Amino acid sequence: METWEFGRMVRRWRDRVAPDAVGMPVGRRRRASGLRREEVATLAGISTDYLTRLEQGRATAPSAQVVEALARALRLADPERDLLFQLAGHAAPGLDVVSSRVTPSVQRLLDRLSYTPVVVYDASWTIVLANAPYDALMGPTTTWHGLERNAIWRNLTRTGNRVVHTEQEQAEHEARLVADLRLTASRYPADRSLRRLIGDLAEACPRFTELWDTDTPPPAVGDMAKHKVIDHPAVGRITLDCDTLMVVVDDLRIMVYTAEPATEDADRLALAIVLGTQTLVD
Repeated sequence: METWEFGRMVRRWRDRVAPDAVGMPVGRRRRASGLRREEVATLAGISTDYLTRLEQGRATAPSAQVVEALARALRLADPERDLLFQLAGHAAPGLDVVSSRVTPSVQRLLDRLSYTPVVVYDASWTIVLANAPYDALMGPTTTWHGLERNAIWRNLTRTGNRVVHTEQEQAEHEARLVADLRLTASRYPADRSLRRLIGDLAEACPRFTELWDTDTPPPAVGDMAKHKVIDHPAVGRITLDCDTLMVVVDDLRIMVYTAEPATEDADRLALAIVLGTQTLVD
């Protein structure tokens, strides 16, 4: 890794990103026009200390996931993203591996949904990013690590899921997710991380192996239930519309949660977001 050059480029690129372009308050005390170090760290989901060490060349082995997260936070165009991977000592992910890239144009779309719960998954159903309203609704995804960030793992192990399903709905949902993962595996046979995920799921969840080997095709991902009931610990149950949008080029799934206006569900969703995203003072 070209440590000093990597850090220099990260500093240079964060200096050019306008705070309001990424939803950060400008404020009167801001000296620089670009992003502060702690803001980039927040956007990338890493610690400010780690980003400091990267910029100063004292951390020398950022993972491909960290590089991708920094490229996303800094709104890098594809050639700049590829350069950042090169400086970190990685080959830029190609078409033969599951992508976690969120292009600037898709990010602009997500920015416009900043007050709506939104989560983005890659083709293996691992969370790429979730916005603050989604965390307020579903729980803080920033505390989920490794397999906890994979929706198939969380559903099969029933780990901290606030979505309320009947047993039949849960079974159909699991079958749909596993079937989609099987299609993903056929599209990316060279992806070692994907093979490792499949192995971990098979080792830990007999239900996964049962579904993986089934010959009965479940409904497609696009046919996922458009209504979901969320059992929120502070405001109770909320019935929401859930729409799954597909980004074809990068094979992403964007899930958007909304409530019908002027309903109790809309009021409860708004309250859940306020409670989860704002610091209340006496």
